[in-house]
Amino acid sequence: MSTARHFASPAEALGYALTLYQNGRPAECGAVCRAILAIKPDHHDASFLLGVAAFTLGQIEDAQHHLAVTIVLKPDLADASFNLALLLRRRGRLAEAAALQGRALRLVPGQTDAGPITTLGGMFRELGRIAAARAVLRRAVAQAPDDAEAWRESGHALRDGGAPGAAAVAYDRAYRLDPSRTESLGDRLHASLSQCDWSAYDALCREVLSVIDSGRGIALPLLTLLIDTSPAQQDRAARHFHSAVVKPAAIPQAAAAVPATAALGAPSGDGGRLTVAYLSADFHEHATAYLAAELFELHDRDRFRVVACSYGPDDSSPTRRRLEAAFDAFHDIRGCDAEQVRAMLVAEGVHILVDLKGYTRHVRFDLLARRLAPVQVAYLGYPGTMGGDAMDYVIGDRFVTPPEHQPHYRERLVIMPDSYQVNDRRRPLDARAPDRAACGLPPDGFVFCAFNAPFKITPSLFGLWMRVLARVPGSVLWLQQPGRDGADNLRREAARRGVDPDRLVFAPHRPQAEHLARYRLADLFLDSFPYTGHTTVSDALWMGVPVVTRIGGTFASRVAAGLLNAAGLPETVTTSFDGYEALAAQLAGDPATLAAYRRRLEAARTTAPLFDSPRFTRHLERAYRTMWDRHAAGLPPTSFTVLPL
Repeated sequence: MSTARHFASPAEALGYALTLYQNGRPAECGAVCRAILAIKPDHHDASFLLGVAAFTLGQIEDAQHHLAVTIVLKPDLADASFNLALLLRRRGRLAEAAALQGRALRLVPGQTDAGPITTLGGMFRELGRIAAARAVLRRAVAQAPDDAEAWRESGHALRDGGAPGAAAVAYDRAYRLDPSRTESLGDRLHASLSQCDWSAYDALCREVLSVIDSGRGIALPLLTLLIDTSPAQQDRAARHFHSAVVKPAAIPQAAAAVPATAALGAPSGDGGRLTVAYLSADFHEHATAYLAAELFELHDRDRFRVVACSYGPDDSSPTRRRLEAAFDAFHDIRGCDAEQVRAMLVAEGVHILVDLKGYTRHVRFDLLARRLAPVQVAYLGYPGTMGGDAMDYVIGDRFVTPPEHQPHYRERLVIMPDSYQVNDRRRPLDARAPDRAACGLPPDGFVFCAFNAPFKITPSLFGLWMRVLARVPGSVLWLQQPGRDGADNLRREAARRGVDPDRLVFAPHRPQAEHLARYRLADLFLDSFPYTGHTTVSDALWMGVPVVTRIGGTFASRVAAGLLNAAGLPETVTTSFDGYEALAAQLAGDPATLAAYRRRLEAARTTAPLFDSPRFTRHLERAYRTMWDRHAAGLPPTSFTVLPL
């Protein structure tokens, strides 16, 4: 046997190959393993090591093949199943990965390391098998009660199972066991906010801000939007997160033989047709879909071809069926890894990829970590910077992304002329309004509504709302149902502030048409802060309900202000909590002004830029054309303002 030297036996050759691998020489290791297999094709150890070396080299198909062959050669080699499960998980093939992980665990019934058990629990959670995940993770924490990762993954499963209180306890345990895993702080704070538990709010906020400012760990980007942070702090957190979490999520890839642009037949600035792909996990009954459905339908097919890349569930809903019909091609990419997605985009001739997800739930970091198309754009799903260089542009407007905020974005800012947010004119409007009693509202009295997600409510904001209720006798505050514990917490907080808890009314989840119809019973919408309303504010304005908001200094804290300006109601934008409180109380006592605002909003459905979907689509197409023309000319991305029609 010979590669670069002679060996007395396959065993000696294998030992040398292992030494090569351990010394960071996987290519030479692989060559020795291939030589062993040429003489002894059923040598399972050589096949296994070759699979590991191939993975390290980015030869993913080879790695998968050799690990699978190893399992055939030696079915009881647990490490082969563990490694193949890891590879398949990173490729997005979760069901196969979980089956292999479970098989490997059965091969080592005396497994003392909780890591593989925790991994299986995480796979079940990602598959949506929450009950199975919780059962497996209970075993993990019972077996290793000092394992921080087991507790954190347990927190995720409890959160996804609708138990935020228990999740907060698990996250707290994870952080105490391993304070270097600072992301557990953000998990804990978000879980507490989700059930309106503010007992540790101030301390947790201080710790998260300290993490950001010191650079000593990871602060979850979405969480930074929910607390009092500056654009610079959000940028710093996002950059660190991208470097520490997103980049490592990419599977190592061998050098591509064909460049991504080779198959495009790309148009230049001569008006050729552009292919735009939209990437999301939310092509179903979801706020993003409710906003953007008509955009996909309205694209000018003479100048644009639109493709969907969906890695979320197919809920078989009317929204899903509408979206499938809206695109020229609709690809369900669940189970596809990043290279398979990239190959599909090349085959489709995609010029511009638009990510609608950002750092929100169910995002696939392996797709965000690499360039899948020549031009990549962040839009709609996440109100902030991604902190990496994969996205060339972010779509904003003069309110949410004023030009002076460019230093806080890795992406180049694209300033839309009216609003960055698209809206759907087919949003349900004519569903019959329920009566007040059916919604738990009193027969009379002023109704403030605040239908933003419960995790957007901060203690200071809730205190403001309670002061408003105290100033408007007989009024009630109508909130989104935060779960039983959350509702109890809010009632307790109201009583602590001297307000009768019965003046809080909770609205359970309803289908979109029924939910929108409820707005007809509301007199005034009170916005959240610092993460202001997005779809919820557009819904309120569409239904003719005036909104009081406060404009802040970050993208997320400026969205509602931009929407109100685009709807023609800038008068209800305030710049401080004092101004917000005063305006809310004033409007509650001024029915004539409120009625005038309602009439203005009802007219706005057909006249205001916020609801002019064709106008928005033409503006966005201008932006796409500008991006592509720069790329085709060999110019780098640059910030620009879209000229209005």
